[in-house]
Amino acid sequence: MAYRLISAGLGLLLLATAGSANATVFFDQNVTNEVIFGSGNANGSFTVDRQNGIELGLRAKLRFDETNQPQNTFNSNGDGTYTFPAGTPPTGFGFDPNSPTTPVWNFEWSINSDTDGSGGVLTSFLYTLQIDFDPGPGTNFLALDPINTSLADHAIGDNSTANGAGVEATDAASYAALIASNNLAQNSWNMEFFNDAPFDIFDPTVPGIYTIVLTAFDVQGLVLASVSIDVIVTAVPEPSTLALMLLGLVGLGGLAWRRRASA
Repeated sequence: MAYRLISAGLGLLLLATAGSANATVFFDQNVTNEVIFGSGNANGSFTVDRQNGIELGLRAKLRFDETNQPQNTFNSNGDGTYTFPAGTPPTGFGFDPNSPTTPVWNFEWSINSDTDGSGGVLTSFLYTLQIDFDPGPGTNFLALDPINTSLADHAIGDNSTANGAGVEATDAASYAALIASNNLAQNSWNMEFFNDAPFDIFDPTVPGIYTIVLTAFDVQGLVLASVSIDVIVTAVPEPSTLALMLLGLVGLGGLAWRRRASA
């Protein structure tokens, strides 16, 4: 469920070394091997970086449709940006129904530490995931290492794990064993999951651009791979504005018909 570890010191250390990688980013990709979390989650539409035997992937997804159900709708613009409407879902998560801080979209990440058969497991590297809470042109990042922590609810597997078949740890010991013997971890997160200070003021009704960055480092702090996406949250027209827009379209259609009729 909620993942609340804020690794501030680690974030600052790793951010100081960011930019050392010469990233090769690809858009609208499948991740290797599959999407292994949950059930019914399709592969595809990831923005990925593949370097040094590591694959990092990010995408955004419609978590709540008009019936409060998740959909394989990614709204990718083909350039590492994803667009979703502002607003809150019909009811949102069962553990926090009708929360004013739940957007209709999730962001999803994938870390594969061994795409070239070199044998790297998840614990072979360090990671930082930066999550932007500032809707404006600036950034206000929460920085954390999603892997090297005591316990998390990620789906974990390897390059043969089937769709939806990732294993989730039940306690700290099983989590430590899983990340030390596997190379693939994935999860789907909502801004709702980070309602701890100072990030408890996220407003999903405000249009803006939210940047998410995922980076892998070696133990010396050298960047090995890095990928980022922007989630563009757009305003939903007010009913009166929408009505005027529709009337304008009807008027234009009538004008075009009269012109054709008089031709």
